[in-house]
Amino acid sequence: MTPTGTTPAAASAGPEPLPFEELRVPVPGGDLAVLRWPASVPRAPTVLALHGITANGLSWGAVARHLAGRATLLAPDLRGRAGSSELPGPYGIDAHADDVAVVAEALAPERPVLAGHSMGAFTAALASVRHPERFGPLLLVDGGVGFPAPTHLSPDELMTAVIGPAMDRLSMVFQDRTAYREFWQAHPSFADRWTPETEAYIQRDLVGTEPVMRSSCRLEAVRTDGIGLFDEDVLAAVRSLPVPATLLWAERGLMDEPQGLYDPERLAAAALDGTGVTPLRAPDTNHYTVLTGEAGAALVADLLLKSASVEPA
Repeated sequence: MTPTGTTPAAASAGPEPLPFEELRVPVPGGDLAVLRWPASVPRAPTVLALHGITANGLSWGAVARHLAGRATLLAPDLRGRAGSSELPGPYGIDAHADDVAVVAEALAPERPVLAGHSMGAFTAALASVRHPERFGPLLLVDGGVGFPAPTHLSPDELMTAVIGPAMDRLSMVFQDRTAYREFWQAHPSFADRWTPETEAYIQRDLVGTEPVMRSSCRLEAVRTDGIGLFDEDVLAAVRSLPVPATLLWAERGLMDEPQGLYDPERLAAAALDGTGVTPLRAPDTNHYTVLTGEAGAALVADLLLKSASVEPA
């Protein structure tokens, strides 16, 4: 168990990232990196939180700050990303779900609240179905409820439709950390929303040495996982959950466009009545800031505490 710092941020407004511990949990093929923000009160609950398809555990840093020590937060770098980038395949949502069950057994045996953002939400839903004895209530953040894949798209076209420019980034080379920061600051979802916590999260992804640095995400893992989001068992998981779940959906999309992944019409088409899933809109957020932005992170933290039967301050 090693306390770990974070990359110094560029000058920007906002709180500094909380320190965390980086743990290693044995899983098939090697060790999974798990970030841990410990609770500061006795008998606090544990939250196990899963990141998106090209993200890493530090995407939950702002949520950790808003939990304010009232819960322990565990956020793994999923297989093929950041601190777990050296873990080999097989990849896929089912592989992540099984890895997460191992993490829960090792670090949170008393059925933690399970949360996931984007792809992590689909993983959380499938993990809950595959390992119902391991997890408590679910919080699905802008993900977890899917729709069948368009049949006219090739796998690569489907990946572009799912994550857009994020796929291109995985093949790009960056001269240094400043170049990587500038790349992300130009993203519409982060414009005027850059904070030291965002900086730390983004920089955790960058590996290599100057002037050849690149994303830690393994292209094979991202492609396999992205296509796997449309697998029948992944799409069906949200309809077979053994525990209650909240779906927190962002108003705006991946590129901060007005149309988000979900809206009232799409949720009505998803026919969630009877599934135990309660949709909740996160106002004035996009797909990223629903987790990393100040208002979004505060709302996520409050919902996690309520799921764990802890009254928010």
